[in-house]
Amino acid sequence: MAGRAQPVLAGVVTALVGFASSFTVVLAGLRAVGASDAQAASGLLALCVACGLAAAWLGWRHRIPMSVAWSTPGAALLVATGPPAGGWPVAVGAFLVSGALVVAAGLFPPLGRAVAAIPKPVAGAMLAGVLLPLCTAPVRALVELPRVAGPVVVGWLLLHRFARRWAVPGALLVAVVAIALTAPPTGLSGATLTPSVTLTTPAWNASALVGLALPLFLVTMAAQNVPGMAVLVGYGYRPPFGAALRATGLASLLAAPAGGHAVNLAAITAALAAGPDAHPDPERRWVASVTAGVGLALLGLGAGVATALVAVAPPILIEAVAGLALLGALATALAAAVTDPATREAAVVTFVVTASGVTLIGVGGAFWGLVAGCLMLLLFHRRSPAPPTAPDQSAEPASPGQPAQPAQPAAPGQPAQPPTPGQPAGPARSTPA
Repeated sequence: MAGRAQPVLAGVVTALVGFASSFTVVLAGLRAVGASDAQAASGLLALCVACGLAAAWLGWRHRIPMSVAWSTPGAALLVATGPPAGGWPVAVGAFLVSGALVVAAGLFPPLGRAVAAIPKPVAGAMLAGVLLPLCTAPVRALVELPRVAGPVVVGWLLLHRFARRWAVPGALLVAVVAIALTAPPTGLSGATLTPSVTLTTPAWNASALVGLALPLFLVTMAAQNVPGMAVLVGYGYRPPFGAALRATGLASLLAAPAGGHAVNLAAITAALAAGPDAHPDPERRWVASVTAGVGLALLGLGAGVATALVAVAPPILIEAVAGLALLGALATALAAAVTDPATREAAVVTFVVTASGVTLIGVGGAFWGLVAGCLMLLLFHRRSPAPPTAPDQSAEPASPGQPAQPAQPAAPGQPAQPPTPGQPAGPARSTPA
């Protein structure tokens, strides 16, 4: 009995941690691009249900713990981008296009390979620039609201030291207590606490397609789907990337009219369902991801309450909790951006342009940061001269002064190359036909 309950409990923990750690980021992002409180609550509910359905289907179908979540970096991108020209309907149109691109990447492997071909330092720097404004919110909150934000940050620090996975949920709990103590008695009187779906007719314009839909697709792929696959490969699974993209992309398309911005493979919480803590037998861990999906869908019923709490809270306090949730992602993105000295300057240019928040011809800074970084790589890339080849050599020579080296294995938990749609990666367990 204990063995059967273990993956179920792991799934419940995965759902709770995933929801509590980043729903504030989602609500902040949806409101930043023009959603009303009712539309933001609808978007959060739609994301929870869509993630739950996709996780349940992928886990049951492939017997692999393929956890599904919303795109937390994508929500941070919405905060950095702000309302597009045309308002909320145009944002919904961008969500639909982003979801369609994910489905296309699952159907056509060359598109997935093209995304994977974006230099990792540039992609990491773009993500870091997107996350930076939210990650500075805890500092600003300590200055503007020290008596409220101070306990939140202290709680996060203590839990981060002794129980890391509960650090952000714990900080959120402290923030909820602070909101309850400081909010006016009638603050929730006009709020709609029951779950409801508000559909929006999408609209499109060129600037939103380039400045919002395309960056949302790239951030979701580079910061969520590819790392999520890497976690599964690291635990010895051979997940079908194409099927995962098709399922999560379709879930994004279904959630978009109700306000959901993006559904993807989980990266931050993926290890909770795929690791040995979920079950000693790797063949049983898929139960944890299915349970997490069901749990997340049920947590979506509280979207109205969550949105109401956010609505009565000081905006800087909600941003502070969201920023604490994203500090780990920022550290990872910065490390990926500046590790290689040869591409460091291009990565810094990408980071600076993206973080500046500039808008040019209606297109936000994330797109221009990506363009600036790629141009830097093209302009300053120096090709090494080809070494001379002896007439009687049949094999290609090594670089001058360097002996030929065998291929190095990937680091534990990381695939040698990012997996591409239609090409399963890693050793391990095949999925059923």
